[in-house]
Amino acid sequence: HLLLFLLFVGPFNCFASYSRATELFYSLNEGLPAGVLIGSLARDLRLPTAVGQHPAAPQPPLSFTLASHGLGGQYVQLDNRSGELHTSAVEIDREALCVESSGATVFGGAAAVSSSSLSSESCLLLLDVLVLPQEYFRLVKVKIAIRDVNDNAPRFPVPHIRLSVPENAPVNTRLAIEHPAFDPDVGTNGVQTYRLRDNYGVFTLDVEENESGERTPYLIVMGALDRETREEYVTVIVAEDGGTPPLVGSATLTIGISDINDNCPQFSDSQLNVTLYGNSSLGTHVATVHAVDMDLGSNAQITYSYSQKVLQPSRDLFHLDESTGVIRLSSKVDGDAPKLHRLIILGNGPGCIPAVITVLVTIIKVMMRPPEVVPRFIANEAEGVVYLKELEPVNTPIAFFTIKDPDEKYKVNCYLDGDGPFRLSPYKPYNNEYLLETTKPLDYETQQLYEISVVAWNSEGFRVNKIIKVQVLDDNDNSPVFSQQLIELSIEENNVPNAFLTKLHATDADSGERGQVSYFLGPDAPSYFALEKNTGVLTVSTQLDREEKEKYRYTVKAVDSGFPPRESIATVTITVLDKNDNSPRFINKDFSFFVPENFPGFGEIGVISVTDADAGKNGWVALSVLNGSDIFVIDTGKGVLRAKVSLDREQQSSYILWIEAVDGGDPALSSTAKITILLLDINDNPPLVLFPQSNMSYLLVLPSTLPGSPITEVYAVDKDTGMNAVIAYSIIGRRGPRPESFRIDPKTGNITLEESLMQNDYGLYRLLVKVSDHGYPEPLHSTVMVNLFVNDTVSNESYIESLLRKEPDISIEEKQPQISIEPTHKKMESASCMPTLVVLSIISLGSIALVTGMSIYICVRKGKKHHRADENLEVQIPLNGRINLHMLEKKPVEISNI
Repeated sequence: HLLLFLLFVGPFNCFASYSRATELFYSLNEGLPAGVLIGSLARDLRLPTAVGQHPAAPQPPLSFTLASHGLGGQYVQLDNRSGELHTSAVEIDREALCVESSGATVFGGAAAVSSSSLSSESCLLLLDVLVLPQEYFRLVKVKIAIRDVNDNAPRFPVPHIRLSVPENAPVNTRLAIEHPAFDPDVGTNGVQTYRLRDNYGVFTLDVEENESGERTPYLIVMGALDRETREEYVTVIVAEDGGTPPLVGSATLTIGISDINDNCPQFSDSQLNVTLYGNSSLGTHVATVHAVDMDLGSNAQITYSYSQKVLQPSRDLFHLDESTGVIRLSSKVDGDAPKLHRLIILGNGPGCIPAVITVLVTIIKVMMRPPEVVPRFIANEAEGVVYLKELEPVNTPIAFFTIKDPDEKYKVNCYLDGDGPFRLSPYKPYNNEYLLETTKPLDYETQQLYEISVVAWNSEGFRVNKIIKVQVLDDNDNSPVFSQQLIELSIEENNVPNAFLTKLHATDADSGERGQVSYFLGPDAPSYFALEKNTGVLTVSTQLDREEKEKYRYTVKAVDSGFPPRESIATVTITVLDKNDNSPRFINKDFSFFVPENFPGFGEIGVISVTDADAGKNGWVALSVLNGSDIFVIDTGKGVLRAKVSLDREQQSSYILWIEAVDGGDPALSSTAKITILLLDINDNPPLVLFPQSNMSYLLVLPSTLPGSPITEVYAVDKDTGMNAVIAYSIIGRRGPRPESFRIDPKTGNITLEESLMQNDYGLYRLLVKVSDHGYPEPLHSTVMVNLFVNDTVSNESYIESLLRKEPDISIEEKQPQISIEPTHKKMESASCMPTLVVLSIISLGSIALVTGMSIYICVRKGKKHHRADENLEVQIPLNGRINLHMLEKKPVEISNI
């Protein structure tokens, strides 16, 4: 809609739009964070709302909009209402944003511009902002100059710079360094100076700036150079910018001194004296001259020649090799030849005055000719050197020698002079023929070169030596030898990957390629070990765990490069040293021990098994009790748990302990385990009779009591549990008029009347009740006397008490009660019930009321009996818990004064 509006009003407001076009200029540093205020367009344009004009008149809200969201738009945020311009989250990097160009400007983008008001180093963000509504409409061109900060260090394009300087370069010679440093920053933040870290006293640097502002370093020679003294200088060139603080960059500068032909050949001596026999054979070596030129390459090439002063006869007699300077006899010496020859030899170099040496050759005249030694080589020979392989067999022929007298006047003999396994013997059937051969195998590793002489002399004592050099050629006859056949190594576990173990070393006495040794792992080596083929460095690529494997043993090979190759084997043993990386480990997290109560103090309750995978001190484990240490103690070495005192289940039925295991490492590692100790009950408590409370108490039983009616009960408890607390009741002794009239329930202890009481049944009944548990191995019991007085009333209480004080004459009936069998009441026979019914029918109406009252009393007593039976069952149920005697306590019935 804005575009359509502009298209519509554009033709009519063309001049107004141009007149309202405004340009704003801002500047800020590169690299600022988001939210930094660049400027307020409303304030800087002095719009009416911004300065508070017409405060009373309603003003339409201003709107500020970027005309295009080009490259510049991503770096700024424009508030559409206030017109405030802030930096965005995209950080401005001047070096990435602006590329130096001459006056180039991109609309909505960035450019480095050049104008009268801006330097050539300026970098601009160009923005077009539309201000609405129509009455304030204008197009604002915003230019934001990005100021450079020193955030880049100078950098050389190459790390190594090489410069060549001729050794005859005069002082103040300037040579441009072709790879100057580059700094993306501009102005003073760019490269300003260069310096040498070490100038050796002969160099310095200067900087020249061209019209475009580029600075180029120049190397200046400050002293004399001489390649023959020093041919290379290595230093560091440092570039520094002008920022605060300044940043630097560096590169290695190598200054090579190139050679010039400033040296000429020189002989070490000016004269050389040589003696030569007149009968010397052609080609005899006379002398060798040698000159030296300190220059290099073609500047040091030397040729040798005779001076023009050397006479022609001397030139014809002696040949001079112009390249090597070797002088040899080139023609036979006759008797008329001069005895002294003066050979002036020139050493010629390019552009130099020749060096001069004089060789004086004195010829000694010989009256007779010496014996001749003529060799004919069988083995390979070159320039007087015989080459033999070290593996050649014994008696290998080397050469034939013919010994003769040139004048054929004298007898000639010969022999072999020199050390070595050689023999010179006559070769029959020929005369004057000798064979030179070996006497034992040659060994290159023992001696590589032999020098022997075949000496011939005649009867006049004239001797001639023929020197023979024998060079032993190496063969691959030696295997590599390890410095140690058993290589014992150690490394701590949990090593870093690719850890260095050792560097293997093997030597091979052979030479050349035959003595080059390569290293390989044996087939039994684990895959995570690596052996560098050329250097013999042994590494392990993974972490080793001593607990997984403590020792490694495998072979390594050293192989030479001969053909066929030879090898040797060594054994590597690696011991992985322990680190304290494993905590002590209990076999179980929870231990449970069942201990009978009253267990003796310091008896063995159980063994706590704990292990530690570490070794040595790291695997030593000490055990301790964290809680309950006042009762329990543990053997720290064997892990035996003991109680200091005897334990009573009735006081505490179980204990929970925490055991800590601590190893001997540094730092120490630990772990804990839970120990549950359950005390097993033993039958150490007899039943405790709570009712009746005394053997002297008694109970009145009315004669009218019906058979099967409950009379009283015996109530007892047992502090033990389980079968040890199951109580059985039995009557083991009776006394009275008819004592069998009463029975006791073995489970509940309820005493009931079995038969109807008659007139002659009145009196005191004494029942001895045995209260027994079912403990193992032997049950415990208690006894109580139950006294029953059968009568209508108690008329003389003191009389009854006197009877109770008398020792009862009761026979003990040892009969084990069977509580598993439900007690059964005897059925009254009709014959026994009939007399009672007859008696009751004769009783007066007054006694009926008494019977009715007694029936009510019996019913009440029977309800109490069932209640007590229920409580007794509750005592028998919990076999593992402690009996709370307070919960089971019953108040005894006062029966002494019924």
